[in-house]
Amino acid sequence: MSHLFEPLAIGKLTIANRITIAPMCQYSAQDGNAGDWHIIHLGSLALSGAGMLIVEATAVSPEGRITPQDLGLYSDENEAALGRVVKAMRAHSPIAIAIQLGHAGRKASSQAPWDGGQQIAPDAPGGWRAVAPSAVPHGAEEAPPVALDRAGMNKVRDDFVAAARRAARLGLDGIEIHAAHGYLLHQFLSPLANHRDDEYGGSLENRMRFPIEVFDAVREAFPAERPVWMRISATDWVPGGWDIEGTVALSKALKARGCAAIHVTTGGVSPQQAIKLGPSYQVPYAQRVKAEVGLPTIAVGLITEPEQAEAIIANHEADAVSLARAMLYDPRWPWHAAARLGASVQAPKQYWRSQSRELKDLFADAAFGQR
Repeated sequence: MSHLFEPLAIGKLTIANRITIAPMCQYSAQDGNAGDWHIIHLGSLALSGAGMLIVEATAVSPEGRITPQDLGLYSDENEAALGRVVKAMRAHSPIAIAIQLGHAGRKASSQAPWDGGQQIAPDAPGGWRAVAPSAVPHGAEEAPPVALDRAGMNKVRDDFVAAARRAARLGLDGIEIHAAHGYLLHQFLSPLANHRDDEYGGSLENRMRFPIEVFDAVREAFPAERPVWMRISATDWVPGGWDIEGTVALSKALKARGCAAIHVTTGGVSPQQAIKLGPSYQVPYAQRVKAEVGLPTIAVGLITEPEQAEAIIANHEADAVSLARAMLYDPRWPWHAAARLGASVQAPKQYWRSQSRELKDLFADAAFGQR
């Protein structure tokens, strides 16, 4: 029996296997509204056989978008548009569907990557003034953000709550709070971005305070039987930045508050980061959180081969693997992994006849036949 294809409990949600589809920004929404691209893109991934799909980073406010084309969940129109996508997926796939809620902070008001990814000046068409823990820009050449005061922080927290309630109404199975990749909650955690001298800056306890407040508020707003967890960058890859010790401390605090899992990634808060790339390069951070905190961990980072993913689970380095670029390149990655590991996956009956005779047991519950 393949360990990768064993079920996994994340809180009270059980997913069919240990393969999750990472949230991947598509920069293809209009005024925050999901469109036909999202039906095509997410619908295809929903048929992949993975255990869970996490919808891309979804802004909780217009100013919380990374780009003007980011997906949002801050209006009735956003909710209705995403609801159309979720309904289509639900009609044809049993995959668990979660959503990543986030706020870009000082990395907001940016171009899409294929347009260069640079900051859009606040006074330029399509741009706006970003907000952050401190008036420190992400890049030295960028316009500084506005440092959030208490009223601004309350608005951010309340925006997360409103988006969580919309996610609940859409019937989504879980919420991942984005506190990674240099976005707002990560900015509060990292001393590279957080230069505050109040109760939200300075010490580790203070820098963790606002992300925990946001988690508590989202956890309260989302149905108790559905899990809420957090994605955390375990290191900034910059001396003096956020690190694995802080990640473990934050994960322990979140566990005490009912967090269901930790999705472990790295980097994103500083252009000075020096990332050491290689296969599974972020997995040791997930392994440490798993060992020291005891929450289910989701590992990500150049996990591309089925045998590699199988070993991560079998060796207790993480409880699930998260695939991003590999899944874009091969939307049937779980099918191919199951074939190589001797396991089976759920697939729509319209595709059952794609099995070769050698793979006649690949699709679970498939009454395979041809005419």
